[in-house]
Amino acid sequence: MLGETEIETEVVIAGAGPTGLMLACELTLAGVETLVLEKLPRRIEQVKGGGIQPRTAELLELRGLLEPLLERATSREPVGGHFAALPVPLDCTPWRTRHPFPIAIPQWEIEEVLEERATAAGARVLRGTAVCGVESDDDGVNVTADGLRARARYLVACDGGHSTVRKLLGLPFPGRPGTHQAALADIRLSAVSSLVPRQAGHMSTLIRHAGGYWGMLVPLGGDRYRFTFGRAEQADSDRDTPVGHEEIAAALQAVYGPETTLGAVDNSSRFSDATRQLEHYRTGRVLFGGDAAHIHPPLGGQGLNLGIQDAFNLGWKLAATVQDRAPSGLLDSYHAERHPVGAQVLHHTSAQRVLADPNPSEDVAALRDIFIDLLRLPDTNRHLAGLMSGLSLGYPLPGDHPLTGQRLPDTELVTEVGPTRLSSLFGAGHAVLLDLAGTVPADLGLPSRVDLVRATCTEDVGAAALLIRPDGYVCWAAGTSASCGDTLLAAIEGSLTTS
Repeated sequence: MLGETEIETEVVIAGAGPTGLMLACELTLAGVETLVLEKLPRRIEQVKGGGIQPRTAELLELRGLLEPLLERATSREPVGGHFAALPVPLDCTPWRTRHPFPIAIPQWEIEEVLEERATAAGARVLRGTAVCGVESDDDGVNVTADGLRARARYLVACDGGHSTVRKLLGLPFPGRPGTHQAALADIRLSAVSSLVPRQAGHMSTLIRHAGGYWGMLVPLGGDRYRFTFGRAEQADSDRDTPVGHEEIAAALQAVYGPETTLGAVDNSSRFSDATRQLEHYRTGRVLFGGDAAHIHPPLGGQGLNLGIQDAFNLGWKLAATVQDRAPSGLLDSYHAERHPVGAQVLHHTSAQRVLADPNPSEDVAALRDIFIDLLRLPDTNRHLAGLMSGLSLGYPLPGDHPLTGQRLPDTELVTEVGPTRLSSLFGAGHAVLLDLAGTVPADLGLPSRVDLVRATCTEDVGAAALLIRPDGYVCWAAGTSASCGDTLLAAIEGSLTTS
């Protein structure tokens, strides 16, 4: 192609959504040369995916990204999340988190913060550049896009549920097609009835059914609202058919009364309850994350969070691989750890899809009543709160200590330089060896990307020393009487880095 630009880089990321940009942040933090290709010429300022779950908030705080996001958050009641929009808030406080409530923030604002961080660290983001060809070999991958050819060691497809990369490689996307369709629109109201909510609260208080429609208005400040709606009886329509002003106005007035007047539509789209997942998140030199790897009904605010957590899991592993310091099998552990997590989300969103049916049968209505009663039981609520928030997520890592594979709550510490919090130790994206009892030998000889922190803790965390991965999960722990030495070095070399 005449005038085509040739680029060599270490990693190409297809897609500048939250997953792709979070991955770019992680890779550039580790010093990996990263190129992000985005087909859209500019960011769509749409609220969609506008909820950060507690575990995602914890991860973002590890990198110093949570504070700038909180500055952009939408004001809402401090209320727990939901399961299938049932009227019992999920209580995350038993999971000992500093962020027990979902954070409402438009997706485009999340993307803006992540892109600012990634580009400041050296990532290149090229917009209006659609991937149109992928050729992989044993040493790398050639990516053809609008006006350029890029050669990279790896390509990561974060290009959404309709992933071009997935289609170019001819990979099947098994699962269930959508059976229900709904619309999402960011709108402005010029007049409101008494039925329009004044403040965002628990999802169960925001959903209304009237006039053959179901709808949910979420106030965003001033005259701005996020409007999600559909028909109680499924109507056939093409997903690519634009959601017009008249369609939105009709649904709005049916649900919220004729006094509610649509002033303007900022943007709109359709979505379905399709459920699909790639069989393998890695194909040679190409990896998949976010919606390119899995799609599911948008219930419980899972999609954006699942993708960002994919990026946290993959980023440090891919960086170690590119920089030739990864132990054998580390990159493949991305699929081994994250594919079951994605499958679990598909499983419970499928269950929520039944319970949240806008036109439930008598049997489903009875099931909802039973489930509401169960949610009021502390043990049930804790279990589902951990599931929906991501706080209960653990990985099956080798080791006998009960903390192995688990997150560690953001504990107060006292180091030689003064008081701090566990979350403040991960800004560099390194693994952290936390010595709480002086059991780690001074002459151990740790790799450069494992930071030794000697501290005392204001509470008993259940271990004398812990090795915590860059993504915040414990991969080794020792009891108070244990001797570290050889087992610690074996854990480092087996699960983190060889140098």
